[in-house]
Amino acid sequence: MRENNLISRRRFLAGAVAVTAFLPFSAPAREQSEESPSHGLAVGLALGSGGANGLAHIPMLEVFDELGIVPKMIAGTSIGAVIGALYASGLSGADLRRLALDFASEDKHIMSTLIQGSAGLNLLDLIRPDLDDGGLLDSQGFLDFLHEKVRVSTFEELAVPLMVVAADYWKREQVVLDHGLLIPAIKASMAVPGLFAPVELDGQLLVDGGTVNPLPYDLLHDRCDLIVAVDVSGGLTEPTKDKPDVLDSLFNTFEIMQRAITSEKMKHREPHVFIRPETSGVRLLHFHKAEQIFTQSKPAAEELKAALREHLSGKPGS
Repeated sequence: MRENNLISRRRFLAGAVAVTAFLPFSAPAREQSEESPSHGLAVGLALGSGGANGLAHIPMLEVFDELGIVPKMIAGTSIGAVIGALYASGLSGADLRRLALDFASEDKHIMSTLIQGSAGLNLLDLIRPDLDDGGLLDSQGFLDFLHEKVRVSTFEELAVPLMVVAADYWKREQVVLDHGLLIPAIKASMAVPGLFAPVELDGQLLVDGGTVNPLPYDLLHDRCDLIVAVDVSGGLTEPTKDKPDVLDSLFNTFEIMQRAITSEKMKHREPHVFIRPETSGVRLLHFHKAEQIFTQSKPAAEELKAALREHLSGKPGS
């Protein structure tokens, strides 16, 4: 029974992390336009970490698309780095929404069915146990598939400049990755302690950027005129009678730490626009709750739309 539970848990984790791996490359690469409605303002976009709550980034990206705003630069941590890379490579917010909902549908539930991807890979081929290297799962299969979808290999090939945040395991400090190979940087940024093994890159041992900077809007200061930060740490978790298991304890504690870091940073300097979608009932790996996350994110998307229009028009309340 214990072995079956372990297999079920691994399949759950594999499906949750792999949800973004099947997104198609269908949107044309974005280009900065002199006719942009930003009226000459350089708009920076920070996408935070937060596991499955990171799907709440998608409605915010749809607002950017609706208003015709192309970010001058994107900074992302963990799931924010994954979504940021896909968006910076040319995917639209609508692309991300459609595929996330598709894979969250009941008849294609990735937690109960092993689905064949377009490359003929099984979900358990995308992510394999990696206990010997310091993580529960090996993300390399997922990252190979992700590379195929974004169709770029380096930061320099992205249509929108991207900064990815990771943490140096030994030095206990932030590492900002913005040039060279893209996929290894994303792998490092999403290396959640206990879930994925630390990543060796350029002589450094790196782990999830959420441990040092879960919402990296500060990287955009002095680079952009208008900074938009999207915090996807979610709403407060309602108490339950059942005690959390080992993974829930680990991941929820990780989220507590990330919110504390962001709260302290906000005391010193804030972004021009701060958006926090109030998702509830969503844990770190609940990617199957995409529709719920999108629904709960609607008020935040409307708030973002109003704030952007106000800042870009220069007229309060417009």
